[in-house]
Amino acid sequence: MEYRPLQEASEAELVRLAQERNQDAFAELMQRNASMSFRLALSILKNRQEAEDEVQTSFLKAWVSLPLFKAESKFSTWFRTIVHNQSLMSLRKSRRATLTSLDEPDEDGRTREVAGAEPGPEVTLGQNQLSGHLKTEVQRLPPLLRDVLVLRDLEQVSTEEAAARLGISEAAVKSRLMRARSTLRERMERHVRSSGASA
Repeated sequence: MEYRPLQEASEAELVRLAQERNQDAFAELMQRNASMSFRLALSILKNRQEAEDEVQTSFLKAWVSLPLFKAESKFSTWFRTIVHNQSLMSLRKSRRATLTSLDEPDEDGRTREVAGAEPGPEVTLGQNQLSGHLKTEVQRLPPLLRDVLVLRDLEQVSTEEAAARLGISEAAVKSRLMRARSTLRERMERHVRSSGASA
């Protein structure tokens, strides 16, 4: 079979390769969707650093849940949903319920502006390095924690259903989910800090 650069591959081809855990194919998918995902996160969060953080988290969720992706919809649409939900979750968590439109005037009558509505170097760098790091961190996550994370955060099943599928109590589901989220968050934050320090 003649070799074809990933940059020339179709979205469907990249998805198939990424589902086989091809890290380069996943990185290419993230590269193609970077600007869209960053603009979406920024439009919700109104804060550049928070938007970059949530895009990084969305990359992680996409990698973990990619085996569950069905080809009935476009990957870009699916990933946009992940970014949208992740950004809204962050907004609620930080209690920044100021869903003010970017074109709504402020108290001085000036239109709000968000400078540089394109992903910064942190996101671009992350796209080139993230897929390998994601694979490492997901593999390091204990199966008991990973199973709960997939069911609750990715398949979006209820705590009751997750408990039934795994044969554990609902309290155990909640406990394991909290530990899984905390572990992944700490590892990703550590990775981002170390990447920034070495830049």
